[in-house]
Amino acid sequence: MSIEWSAAVSREIEEHGAATYPNECCGALLGSAQGDRRIVRSTLRIENARADAAHHRFLITDQDYLAAEAHATSAGVSLLGFYHSHPDHPARPSQYDLDHAFPWFSYVILAVANGRPGALTSWRLSEDRTEFLPEPTLHPPQSGGA
Repeated sequence: MSIEWSAAVSREIEEHGAATYPNECCGALLGSAQGDRRIVRSTLRIENARADAAHHRFLITDQDYLAAEAHATSAGVSLLGFYHSHPDHPARPSQYDLDHAFPWFSYVILAVANGRPGALTSWRLSEDRTEFLPEPTLHPPQSGGA
């Protein structure tokens, strides 16, 4: 399974990560699944509901999840997964990310160092839920800043 997105989607995620720094941003990935490939058409920003620790955690509420599903349905696309930023940390999943993930979704992580967007990676939870596996990505290189 691979995932692809355009330069515009990269910019959307990078701009969101830079705007919320030093806190984590989060949002939904919207698009279509075609065979072994997911194509992200757009993102939907979601306010990080984790007010007590937003600098190193994010929370998408049940209501936000349902709203993202409804938005995707009304737009004629699918909810493919979620993105979030890691302020001043690498773009790889944490144990917290592992503990709160669902197997079917893609999880895109943006590293943001000193307010500047960096690496953008994608991950899928293994079927046995014990680890994240890198998801091959097809997208243009990051701009390196918003």
